[in-house]
Amino acid sequence: MANTSKYELVGSIDSSAGATITQHADRESEFSDLIRQLIASQNRQNALLQEVVNQLSAAQRQRSFELAQWRRANPELAQSCKAAAESLGKIQSTLLSNLAFEIDASFEDLQDSEYMLNDFFDKYGPRISHLNTLLQTLSILGNAPDFGGTISNP
Repeated sequence: MANTSKYELVGSIDSSAGATITQHADRESEFSDLIRQLIASQNRQNALLQEVVNQLSAAQRQRSFELAQWRRANPELAQSCKAAAESLGKIQSTLLSNLAFEIDASFEDLQDSEYMLNDFFDKYGPRISHLNTLLQTLSILGNAPDFGGTISNP
């Protein structure tokens, strides 16, 4: 009897080792499948990102082309816009300097008084907003890239 149990023990060890090897192989197979799925997913994401980049760059190229056409059609106006943007840039610097000085000089009042803070925003907010909008528009029109005739209409 003792010999029979000895063989049964060896047989059970061999079968459990085989089951462990099979389970390990199954896990490796599942792992490989997951890696393949991840790679496929990454490839799809890369393709989608490339499509987004192409769309965005096409829109940017179209916009640059249209600005260049406008600039060729209106060279004097483009130069005037560039000069006006430079002048407004100086005005903007002065306004920002005054704003910074006023903040520094009346920081305590602005911090403590809702009325003073609202008055400050009313005084500088619209000016800076409008000035930035004008400056951006003039800068874009005055500094539009000049492609000459080298770019075809997309």
